[in-house]
Amino acid sequence: MIRFILSALYLLLYLIITLPLELILFVIGKFNMPLRDKISMACVKNAGFKVVAFLSGANITVKGLENIPDDTACLFVGNHNSFFDVIIGYTLMKRPTGFLAKKEFRKYPSLNVWMYYIRCLFLDRKDVKQGMKTILKAVEYLKSGINIFVFPEGSRSRDGKMLPFKEGSMKMAEKSGCPVIPVSISGTAAVFEDHFPRITKENVSFTFGKPIYIKDLEGEDKKHPGRYVQEIIRNTLEEQTNRKEEK
Repeated sequence: MIRFILSALYLLLYLIITLPLELILFVIGKFNMPLRDKISMACVKNAGFKVVAFLSGANITVKGLENIPDDTACLFVGNHNSFFDVIIGYTLMKRPTGFLAKKEFRKYPSLNVWMYYIRCLFLDRKDVKQGMKTILKAVEYLKSGINIFVFPEGSRSRDGKMLPFKEGSMKMAEKSGCPVIPVSISGTAAVFEDHFPRITKENVSFTFGKPIYIKDLEGEDKKHPGRYVQEIIRNTLEEQTNRKEEK
């Protein structure tokens, strides 16, 4: 329970203490948007999420970072089990990265400002027209060199089994021409959601797959790229499980 209390208090203090910085970044953004992106990412990544990840005690194993291209933005596509998918995943990003998030996150003061500054996009799944505008905004970000991280299941899995990936999320890669990086995530739910509200020290794994270009796919894979990427993630997770059982 102590890990949860420390993490919650830290996040609350971070959001309060950085209120003046949010105003400063607003002004900076009027004159130098790349600088605002750089400062915002450093604050959220290093002063925010890295500290929370440390407080959680998670033992993080990362594989496949060499698969991430250095010269272009990517659409990161991962399975979703926990809030720690975002917290830990963001600490692994090297360039400005926005997450596709539920519109409900707009309600939280200060947090919503930081999400806006790191280029998160808020998706209203019930409004098709607004959802398309969000997708087109994401395409604009990708073309300008900003990564987008999306969880195509639409919500966190409650039992560890993946929900079907929504094909609409792949439109961002198709329209921008950017590579898709499959992200296979395991262990994050064991940190928090499996025994809410306690946070426990667990082994967490992030595996980045090889880049996929939608234009290079063929047949059914090109018609249903979401399903294709999900199968890659599922197979990676199954292989990891099998290796653990063999040891």
